[in-house]
Amino acid sequence: MQPPRPDPIVAIATAPGRGAVGIVRVSGHALGPLADALLGRLPAPRVAAYGPFRDADGSGIDHGLALHFPAPHSYTGEDVLELQAHGGPVVLQLLLARCLTAAAEVDAGTGAARLPRLRLARPGEFTERAFLNDKLDLAQAEAVMDLIDASTEAAARSASRSLAGEFSGAIHTLRDGLIHLRMLIEATLDFPEEEIDVLSTHDVRGQLSNLKQTLADVQARARQGALLREGIKVVIAGQPNAGKSSLLNALAGAELAIVTPIAGTTRDVVQQTIQIEGVPLHVLDTAGLRQSEDEVERIGIERAWAHIASADAVLLLHDLTRLQDPTYQVEDRHIAAEMAAQLPRSVPVLHVWNKHDAVPGALPAGDGIGLSAKTGDGLEALRQRLLALAGWQAGAEGGVFIARQRHLQALARANDHLAAAEAHLGPPAAALDLLAEELRLAQVALGEITGEFSADDLLGVIFSRFCIGK
Repeated sequence: MQPPRPDPIVAIATAPGRGAVGIVRVSGHALGPLADALLGRLPAPRVAAYGPFRDADGSGIDHGLALHFPAPHSYTGEDVLELQAHGGPVVLQLLLARCLTAAAEVDAGTGAARLPRLRLARPGEFTERAFLNDKLDLAQAEAVMDLIDASTEAAARSASRSLAGEFSGAIHTLRDGLIHLRMLIEATLDFPEEEIDVLSTHDVRGQLSNLKQTLADVQARARQGALLREGIKVVIAGQPNAGKSSLLNALAGAELAIVTPIAGTTRDVVQQTIQIEGVPLHVLDTAGLRQSEDEVERIGIERAWAHIASADAVLLLHDLTRLQDPTYQVEDRHIAAEMAAQLPRSVPVLHVWNKHDAVPGALPAGDGIGLSAKTGDGLEALRQRLLALAGWQAGAEGGVFIARQRHLQALARANDHLAAAEAHLGPPAAALDLLAEELRLAQVALGEITGEFSADDLLGVIFSRFCIGK
């Protein structure tokens, strides 16, 4: 028995607000009666038909284009009807309401063929149906939203590659290699009387080594893609009047933060996302770190420390003009020590020496960077250091695909299982049953990326983050 078909769904598929064109999208089965009620006919497949969109009394709501994509040759794999009208919010709401009332009229028996109940689409439901109907795998479905949300050109191109199937193709290549290796091992377990030395005859160790190397390459490309998608959080911290706000303005190329000679001007966090070679960096300017009796400033300082604790990298800004001030130096060392105590070793703290233009040649020895936020001298060196801290590899954007943290975690689990499988090869003796199980678990981890092995609750979380109409 065929499972019941899902209800047809409808939504406005363009962004809120006014525009030249707005789209109302319907997806389901047997949409002919609905098209007849709205348009007077069902348009020919994949041919734009111009005409009026009719209200219940026969008057025109608007004139526009209608497109019909019969199943399975559509985005969702179902019959799809797209109505392209003028992009005013009132017009689109009228058209959306007409779709819902027209479906109700057909259901009530107006002489047309019965249309299943039409309802408003949930967020991400069109793409969810594309996934469920095998038009996209899960990694490609996520790439749809990543392409919409891309904040840089490099991220958009990377998401486009994932949507086209490059990431999924790499995962499928790994999966096929695992299946082939599992087949050899499990055949040996099933027919032990054959006494074939499968490990040497089929070079199992060599095949496993190749799979690990391929996986390492995919992991490296995915890490770069995750960096393009998510960026890193960089916190500028230091004592008052070190030039933190000036540095944020210089990096952003705009006057975002107020700059004055008065200590404690910055009371709250000012954030700006900048991009360096396509990598987004979320840079935060924080209140100057010091002891303060001012209640408002003290709250700002507490927030500064909270952001420092959650940073991916910290720029500890020093004032070169106060190098000879013992009190300033003591407080600087105290701040650096407190950061070292609070932050994990994986979070880098880069010492940045500002106001280099005022005291040229005064840069202390060490791994820090000297610059002038006022003149811009040294900013390019800082940008390149930030890229290095983020883990970005120059020129990598041409070969990466967009990835999420769940993808990286699944790849890491697959890598762990391959390492465990290699350990079961011996010496002293190979444990083929345990080897086969580790290969199976590695395959399951990879399948989570493309959706071959995915829990329903995971799918719900993923698609709920999409916009309505997509």
